[in-house]
Amino acid sequence: MAVMAIYHLSVKTIGRAQGRSATAAAAYRAATRVVDERTGLVHDYSRKGGVLHREIVAPDDAPNWSTIARGCGTRPSSAETRRTRP
Repeated sequence: MAVMAIYHLSVKTIGRAQGRSATAAAAYRAATRVVDERTGLVHDYSRKGGVLHREIVAPDDAPNWSTIARGCGTRPSSAETRRTRP
C-alpha cells in the first residue's frame, strides 16, 4: 500500500490597518525568531512546537529578498504607500 501526503494550503491577508503584523504572523507560523526591520520589534516564537518543516518557495525569477525569511515580512510592508491609522 502506497502512502501519500495530502496537500493543504491556507492563505490569509494580514493588514496593518487592523493592528496586525505580517512579520509577526510569519514568525509565529514558522516558529522562529524574526526582527521587524520597520518597527524594530522582535517576534520570538522559537519555543512554539508543532512545526515540523518550514520552507520558502518562490519562482526562479523572484527577487532575492523573497527567498530570505526575514525579507518576506518586512520588504512588502515597506513598499506600502497608503498611510495606516496610528
